[in-house]
Amino acid sequence: MIQKTLKTTTGKLRFQIPDKLDEVTLGQMIALQENPALYDLEAISILSGIPVQQLQNVQSMDDFAIFGEAVLSLSHQIKYLYNSDAIPKKITFVTGKTVNVMNNLSVEPAGAFMAAREIIGDEISEHIKLYGDEGWQQTFNPSLKACCQVLAHYFYCRATGKPYNEYEAEEFTSEIKQLRVTEALPVAKHFFTFYPALSKTRTGFFHRLHQLWSAGRASKRLKSLNTSIQ
Repeated sequence: MIQKTLKTTTGKLRFQIPDKLDEVTLGQMIALQENPALYDLEAISILSGIPVQQLQNVQSMDDFAIFGEAVLSLSHQIKYLYNSDAIPKKITFVTGKTVNVMNNLSVEPAGAFMAAREIIGDEISEHIKLYGDEGWQQTFNPSLKACCQVLAHYFYCRATGKPYNEYEAEEFTSEIKQLRVTEALPVAKHFFTFYPALSKTRTGFFHRLHQLWSAGRASKRLKSLNTSIQ
């Protein structure tokens, strides 16, 4: 952490800002990623937790130089984290609850698996729609928001001890956002990598049923035709 006391128009302002990724929460990185046009004070506000209004009262803009460098460094570090395959064995939530990380979403309740599968599939499909499907795995990086949603469904039951509830699992993203990004992102990335087939367009049940029914009728007509020409 970088700690500093700055002079303001009303006195002094002491705050700290992370300069390493393991000091940054997933929620902070999501806020930065969702606002790419952020100017320096807004980024510093997100990382320090100090409102922009207070930062605007700092006497000299030069005092923020060291913090601007830290923000830039974090943006570079997150790129390397996307390429990391190291998955933590355990994750501890702010509540003090520690849970083991299991590498297979299918061991979770069916509802959690289906919700996570849909999030992953939509994210990959959107990437392919924008950039094409040729070599998409090499250019694909899931959004941190999607990563957060997947982890909320994945961890909800074991972190809370409650039965699965889709709506409560979605609200559990508030807890996921408080995890360190260095722990959360590698786990989420594993699931996006583990289910590449989800990028394919999903066919609805009734459409599949219609296909099977049509195939069955075609098979009967073929059998009838074969019988008539024998």
